[in-house]
Amino acid sequence: MSWLIFALVFWIGAWMLNTWLANSAWRGSVVVRVLIPVLFGVTLIVLWEGIVRGFGVSPVILPAPSTVAQTFAASTDILWEDFRQTVLKGALSGFVIGVLAAFATAIVIDRSAFLTRGLLPIGNFVAALPIVGIAPILVSWFGFDWHSKAAVVVVMVFFPILVNTVQGLRETDAMQRDLMRTYAASYFDTLLKLRLPAALPFVFNGLKIATTLALIGAIVAEYFGSPTRGMGFRISTGVGSLSIDLVWAEIAVAALAGTAFYGLVAWVEKRVTFWHPSHRGHG
Repeated sequence: MSWLIFALVFWIGAWMLNTWLANSAWRGSVVVRVLIPVLFGVTLIVLWEGIVRGFGVSPVILPAPSTVAQTFAASTDILWEDFRQTVLKGALSGFVIGVLAAFATAIVIDRSAFLTRGLLPIGNFVAALPIVGIAPILVSWFGFDWHSKAAVVVVMVFFPILVNTVQGLRETDAMQRDLMRTYAASYFDTLLKLRLPAALPFVFNGLKIATTLALIGAIVAEYFGSPTRGMGFRISTGVGSLSIDLVWAEIAVAALAGTAFYGLVAWVEKRVTFWHPSHRGHG
């Protein structure tokens, strides 16, 4: 029970420190804004370790973080190969194809009220389809390699980006468009210099949603057919063989990859849409 007592003491101390930092004069600094969530995450890990060790939880049910870390360190070659297969091949390629296709489609249907009224409701319908129903079909169409996973990702990211982009293109008001016509601007001049910049916050909202959907789609698709590598394949076989520590190591890789992917898109958004009111006053 010593581990459990230590974890509880650490949790209370970290909670008090976080409260003090959140109310301190330095709460607006970059260091404190980073330190608070990091300390919170470390607290959860220590509490997890204490509960598992203090109550003697079986590693088949829930391995301790230290056990997961040891498995992670001993399986870096497997984890890297799975990362390459799932993230770099399946998720990233599907994300790029889906984003480009959705963006091009949004530009096309923006000029047609018929397509806007006809395609967007279909998009909402497709977006509501369960991934566990779509994935087996696409795997049977495109095979067991990363191509089928990329196809699943395309289906998942296409419509969120399409809907957000179309909505963003409508953000400019009539006075702004009339001003562009006063300057004899063509449709494409208005699109490039007025409407697309105004749509960027909506586009990035869609991109941030798509970053998480892309990784989830690629992993889930691997449950329905995959070569002998990939994060979804490893999680599925790991659960079957009771290698739960390896499963948690794969989950950690997925969490880190998803966080990094989302953070990259958010970083680009902040620098591209620095003029937007939502980014003012945040440095």
